[in-house]
Amino acid sequence: MTDRNLTAIDLFCGAGGLSEGFRQAGFHVLAGQDYDEKAGATFAATHPEATFIGGPIQNVTPEMLLKAAGKKRGEIDVIVGGPPCQGYSVYNHQRGEDDPRAGLFREYLRIVEGIQPRWLVMENVTGITSISGGNIVREIFDGMESLGYRVEMKVLKAEEYGVPQERRRVFFIATRTNAQILFPEPTHGEGRLPLVTIWDAISDLPPLENGAKEIPTRYSSKPQNSFQALLRGDCTILNNHSAGRLSAINEERMRHIPSGGSWRDIPRDLLPAGMLKAKRSDHTKRYGRPRKSDLACTILTKCDVHWGAYIHPVQDRALTVREAARLQAFPDFFNFLGSRTEQYVQVGNAVPPLLGKRVAEALILADTMREAPTGQVGREREELAIAV
Repeated sequence: MTDRNLTAIDLFCGAGGLSEGFRQAGFHVLAGQDYDEKAGATFAATHPEATFIGGPIQNVTPEMLLKAAGKKRGEIDVIVGGPPCQGYSVYNHQRGEDDPRAGLFREYLRIVEGIQPRWLVMENVTGITSISGGNIVREIFDGMESLGYRVEMKVLKAEEYGVPQERRRVFFIATRTNAQILFPEPTHGEGRLPLVTIWDAISDLPPLENGAKEIPTRYSSKPQNSFQALLRGDCTILNNHSAGRLSAINEERMRHIPSGGSWRDIPRDLLPAGMLKAKRSDHTKRYGRPRKSDLACTILTKCDVHWGAYIHPVQDRALTVREAARLQAFPDFFNFLGSRTEQYVQVGNAVPPLLGKRVAEALILADTMREAPTGQVGREREELAIAV
């Protein structure tokens, strides 16, 4: 896989976080598919090499994707994708295998059968492992194996790969080659590189008042660290950095919340009615203001201060789309299209590109180990570690 162009197709691609990670690792992403047209517009704008196919995946055939990619059956290296996770998420209290979204992985397998890539990468929330006593996971394993793939599964922690956020995701990696299946080794954490914090990620972004409108602007300072330099690249203009106006009562609540504080610091007469009966042990992240030295909590599909710790560390406002994108390790050249609400959804639904890159590198290493002459594998592994 290392002596020719590496090719990928991204199903349920959204704005293209997983695609971007694979591109950074050296893959050519030739096609992407998603139901969300606004996310598709972002994907198309940021992946000029790829053809975007919109609409329900049920209406998409393997032949359509192969034509878009300019390839024949068996010529694609990897199909990646994360079937929409709401049916599995712990935030969905009605989740279950009867949720229509919980069956979209079968569409992924239908496409795989028609394209026959060498590798598969499927990502999802950890809640998938507990649905119906693990039946969904067993069906994914059985489905991939019935198509001639060996498959393994592992939960990866995004912060261990340089992402400034606590995020747990299940990855299925499968192959129909004789290569060993490898998952990426952690690069950050105890005994490794320091974890990347919230402030490491966003401290160079211009300050904003609550309700500040979207105006493409220049950076207010030079990059403060290697993470910021990496995401900024050669960008000179900053997009998606505006602060949705919060209500006066929410502004007042935020003024009472110190660094590291939460809803517990809000005077009782200012608490939302629904939280007056909350136990002190409940809703631990609601109205949270993280410390500069913290990891971000999991970025969801909107940075609503009532949902979690989405208050800026030092400013009395919610995190902007750009700040959420930084915490997902998106490069700044990604200009998320659509309304602000749609932009938050695109960011929150994505796989952090840095995490996707590490997974892609593990696939490359596995193929290198299979193909390399005796004695070369160790050098390849060392070179990859240095690159990380």
